[in-house]
Amino acid sequence: MFLIGQYDSPFVRRVAIALRLYGLPFEHRPWSTFGEADKIAPFNPLRRVPTLVLEGGEVLIESTAILDYLDELVGPAKAMIAARGEARRHALKICALGSGLADKAVSLIYERVLRKDQLKLWVERCEAQISGVLEVLEKERAGVATPYWFGERIGHADIMVACALRFTGEGHPALFDARYPALQAHAARCEALPPFQEIVQRLDPPKG
Repeated sequence: MFLIGQYDSPFVRRVAIALRLYGLPFEHRPWSTFGEADKIAPFNPLRRVPTLVLEGGEVLIESTAILDYLDELVGPAKAMIAARGEARRHALKICALGSGLADKAVSLIYERVLRKDQLKLWVERCEAQISGVLEVLEKERAGVATPYWFGERIGHADIMVACALRFTGEGHPALFDARYPALQAHAARCEALPPFQEIVQRLDPPKG
């Protein structure tokens, strides 16, 4: 199978890291949604990443759906999320907050880079959403004593939040700073792991 998208995307990166942690081999096609969208279109008409093309030709889109397939592939004993119940719902909530953080950080970059005249109201809204999520995640992480969010073993929530934090820190350093020590420690712990060090690409925003 092969994974489409560049690793400066927190969504592509979370999928690639999960693939590594699961020990699943894959090819990487680092196509840009801007400069190489025509290459992506035959696999995903939305021209978005991540897009995962399975060996038989089936195409999966959106990181959450891709990870759902990978969890099914490796089985519940190895899956990096609880199979059911409150623990699963809690993990999915953290994943959703991390995903939303990344999404708003991306939107804010597009607004600042691609729009000649920035819409002040939209910038302020994105910044408020980013700050609000960071505050909630900081409080949650500060209340967890284990190495990872849900215990001794890394999970999808840890990966999504860490990828979102790296992207936000690189794209908007004034928004993710020393006000969030628990999240900084979380990010540092994850980024020290070999898959995170291998699968990384510094953010290079598109030019307007």
